Amino acid sequence: MSSDLTPDSDRLLHDGRALLADNRAGGRHRRTTSPIGRGSAELRQRNLMTRIKLIGGSLLAIVFAAMAVGIAIDGIGFTGIMVAFLAVVAATFLFSNFPKVRVPSRSDLNTGDVRHMVARTELWLEHQRPALPPPAVTLVDQIGVQLDALGLQLENVDPVHPAAVETRKLVGETLPGMVDAYRKIPANLRREERAGSTPDKQLVESLGKISNEIDRVTRQLADGALDDLAIRTRYLDYRYGADGEPAALPEPNKQDT
Repeated sequence: MSSDLTPDSDRLLHDGRALLADNRAGGRHRRTTSPIGRGSAELRQRNLMTRIKLIGGSLLAIVFAAMAVGIAIDGIGFTGIMVAFLAVVAATFLFSNFPKVRVPSRSDLNTGDVRHMVARTELWLEHQRPALPPPAVTLVDQIGVQLDALGLQLENVDPVHPAAVETRKLVGETLPGMVDAYRKIPANLRREERAGSTPDKQLVESLGKISNEIDRVTRQLADGALDDLAIRTRYLDYRYGADGEPAALPEPNKQDT
């Protein structure tokens, strides 16, 4: 019995056009997990140093083990040398790939101090990029840079301050929650228009709003530091003079003798 293949053909043509548009917009080259901020880069650097230490320690252990065996049996021979060489290769390969950088779960993001919250959020966002449309990837990279600046500002703010609490919610909950909700939508539905928009467009618009909000909060917190600096500068001008010289001291009162 024959069946109508028209709907399937239309769907394939639609998906083909979407893939072509995606490739023109940058394709899937964005499936990279390069750091988007200083915090995530530091986590990767620590992981790299751990691997290097493990490789170095395993190589030393193999060398000392071979030496001990050689002393005990008066030489390890060609077979022993080959076994030691293969052990070196295996250890190098193993610790060059493990342990991998642990991607935090959503529940882990809004925990700990601000520096670790920012680093974990950056690392989590990096691993979401392959599933995002090109404009959203650009915004995620931009947000990574903004999070670095925001993290520095929040380090000097009381954790219970309303601005700090709201920012933690924005960065640690709202941002990842929105990206997670988008990822749950089937890929073939992300470009379908509904109620005048598509999930792709909604994601980009929401990321843009979050980026603007992070920038606004960062500037607001920076204004406080700038005001404090201005006050201290004015005090120095008053106390020591504008050119760094001590201000003229008031003349002592002369009493009639």
